[in-house]
Amino acid sequence: MTRESERQGRSLAWTGPDARARSASRALKSLVPVSLRGYRLAWLGPDIIAGLTLSAVAIPEVMGYTSITQTPIVTGLYTLLLPLVAFILIGSSRLLVVGGDSAAAAILAAGLVVAAVPGVVAGSSRWVALCALTALLTGVLLLLARLFRLGFLGDFLSASVLIGFLSGIGIKVATDQIPDILGVEKGAGNWFEKQWAWMSALGDVSLPTLAYGLGTVGIIVFCKVVIPRVPGAMLAIVWLLVLATLTDAAGRGVPVVGPIEGGLPHLGLPDGITIAEVGAVASTALSCFFIVIAQSAATSRSFAMKHGDRVDVNRDILGLAVANIAAGVSGTVVVNGSPTKTQILDDAKGRTQVANLVVVAITLVVLLFLTDLLAELPLAVLGGVVFVIAVGLVDARGLWRIARRRRAEFFVALLTMFAVFAVGIIEGIVLAIALSLLDVISRQYTAPAFVLAVGTSDYDYLPAVPGVQSSPGLIVYRFDSQLFFANSTGYSDRLEKVIAAAPDRVHWVILDCAGIADVDYSAGQSLADLITSLHARDIHVVLARPEPALLETLRRYALMSRIDPAHIYSDLDVAIAAFDGSARTTTDEERTR
Repeated sequence: MTRESERQGRSLAWTGPDARARSASRALKSLVPVSLRGYRLAWLGPDIIAGLTLSAVAIPEVMGYTSITQTPIVTGLYTLLLPLVAFILIGSSRLLVVGGDSAAAAILAAGLVVAAVPGVVAGSSRWVALCALTALLTGVLLLLARLFRLGFLGDFLSASVLIGFLSGIGIKVATDQIPDILGVEKGAGNWFEKQWAWMSALGDVSLPTLAYGLGTVGIIVFCKVVIPRVPGAMLAIVWLLVLATLTDAAGRGVPVVGPIEGGLPHLGLPDGITIAEVGAVASTALSCFFIVIAQSAATSRSFAMKHGDRVDVNRDILGLAVANIAAGVSGTVVVNGSPTKTQILDDAKGRTQVANLVVVAITLVVLLFLTDLLAELPLAVLGGVVFVIAVGLVDARGLWRIARRRRAEFFVALLTMFAVFAVGIIEGIVLAIALSLLDVISRQYTAPAFVLAVGTSDYDYLPAVPGVQSSPGLIVYRFDSQLFFANSTGYSDRLEKVIAAAPDRVHWVILDCAGIADVDYSAGQSLADLITSLHARDIHVVLARPEPALLETLRRYALMSRIDPAHIYSDLDVAIAAFDGSARTTTDEERTR
């Protein structure tokens, strides 16, 4: 057979029935959402049960969150419809539950109050339009984050700062529900003024309203402690709704939800939005963007690692972006990945996003057929549901662990928590980001420096303090950080002190560059001054283990002309051996003289 015929045979085999079948199989597989690929029929039963369990918790929760965002109750249900479907289709996480979230709701409400768009009153149709606009802008910011692969931004909120931030959200949201539970008017002003307002109105407490509020809290707590598999929030809503309907709670002065517009959401961009309004809510969208990135990325990553799944944070960001855009065009609020609802899904043995499809289906049934039944639901019941959720956000155990293990970070967490509930949520998230960045900078600024003690069999890194040396005439100096404008002076100063106090006159300084991947311009200038100063004292400067990228950076700064190319070593042992050889040569020359 000729080579040509062999090629034709291979071509026919490639385009034969088996190849076409494989190609069709790959095309079909590409249509399956990433979060559902590799699905097994054995998972269907557990997923359906987990979805039913999650629905019993998620639906009351998102209804309650509307008391935070001050939007119609139906907007809470909408967060479990198109946004959740969008994430299922686009995201990669098998378990992350996307929908209304207390932290995002609190940021949204606080931000819109600060924005103070003229003529817009909380709860009005224009207010709802601004909420939808904020969700759209948040989605756009998330799209940009995906485009530029900015998933790492979520890592800029340290665990201690995030614990403090969410605990502050919990305190604020929980205390905001107290007037609804008591049946008194909500106060105005800052957090302290609002607390004084309901405390001053204790004489006007509505006992029937208080009974519904405390009853809700009691049922939920009882279920959590005694029968944790029973969804206490759903149980409280069903029982107390029946009781309120039978006893005509509204007629007895108990504030109730009232008529709820059911059906599917109206799709489209928010009506009548102006450029000025876009600018007014932009900072709120940015705040929501950061909490969505931080909270959702941490949640999807932790649950994926728990089950040995692959983590694709950037894909999840894309899913969250589309979910928030879906929220915006369906007239609801910002959605987020929920740690609590994801934990519920995991505890219920849910395996994939099929469980969340069950939640979508049940939410659809509620919207189409059951909204009229909710009209007599007391607002105190929703307030009680949100109160318990918010108290759960206050991570007392996490704060205690931080206090025991790292006192400085504990005070940072407390400061963040206090800023969130006492000053403002927007200010709190700005402070949280600032404190996290300052923490990164401080760690780089105070990065440890070492001097390598050359022993007979092994090396030992010692703190770079005056009086240490690697061997007579040699200092091997290591700094475990990038060099930048803030720490470059400290890098040089510590080395100068070690040289000045060395027991023997220093002839060689080997800069171990294994911990330095980059040098900024300011640090480059400082390093040039250091090399010039050492050369002036007849001290050879040697580079050991520099990365090629670092050498290229030093070339751009014209630093390589100051260092003998023969004094650049890729291996630290070779550099030290070169010094030993040089020292022996010097000793022999001195003996000859």
